[in-house]
Amino acid sequence: MALQDAVESPDGTRSLAAGHDRASAAGAGAARRLPARRLPTQKDWPAWAIVATQVGILAGAIALWEIGARTGVVDSFFWSQPSQILRTLVLFFTEGDAWTDIGFTFQSTIYGFVIGTTAGSLIGLSFWWSKNYAAIVQPYIICFESLPKLALAPLVILVFGLGLASKVAIATALTLVVSTLTTYAGVKALDPDGEKLFYSLGASRLQVFRKLVVPFCLPWIISVLRVNIGLALTGAIVGEFIASQHGLGRAILYAGQTYDIALVWVAVLVLSTLSVIMYVSVSWLERRLIAGIGNQ
Repeated sequence: MALQDAVESPDGTRSLAAGHDRASAAGAGAARRLPARRLPTQKDWPAWAIVATQVGILAGAIALWEIGARTGVVDSFFWSQPSQILRTLVLFFTEGDAWTDIGFTFQSTIYGFVIGTTAGSLIGLSFWWSKNYAAIVQPYIICFESLPKLALAPLVILVFGLGLASKVAIATALTLVVSTLTTYAGVKALDPDGEKLFYSLGASRLQVFRKLVVPFCLPWIISVLRVNIGLALTGAIVGEFIASQHGLGRAILYAGQTYDIALVWVAVLVLSTLSVIMYVSVSWLERRLIAGIGNQ
């Protein structure tokens, strides 16, 4: 009996092992038959649908604002209403100093942007010529960056007067340091092996600067343009807030002091439109410059 059990025991073991193999094979076959998981995909909307949605949201917000002002839900004295803002906008352009204010703010912004970006880029590039010079000047640049330049705006107004020069000075101060530090970061990122290669080919220091340093730092200089245009506009508006004869900042300040909330919204709307136009223009210029560098 024991012998029979001993004989049957191996057969039973083999039977269990065979059953386990068949179950594993069936499980593997079922796993292979499962459909493969796909990454979730999102269909992009066409451009017209995105624009239509944006316009619809804006129109809905304006409509709710108008309805709330007419029904008394929104206090029209503090918030005004779209219909009154529209009438004020028409008067601002037909009987007011709209074009004078826009031109004043635009000029101070562009002048500050160009002067600050150009001067800052040149200062940053000049650090390549001497490490000692860079080590001496850099702490002053960092200190000037940490200064509350907007708090110094009244002093700038006193020095440069109420005209365009003071607004340009404030806009330049805001953009100068950003361009300097960004360009200097590009100078420090320059590959020293590239410089050694130029020198080994007989290039002079001026040729290395013109053919290697400046082209290498151009993307760094271009990358800060969109930031600087916003900073320049901020500096111009702050200068007009403090003291000015013209400008959109002066219009906003005057409207706030006289509680003409509709005129405040009009000036803000015009200022926002001007900032968007300048930002889009600088973005287009940046793309063209980057494309030009890539083609060279």
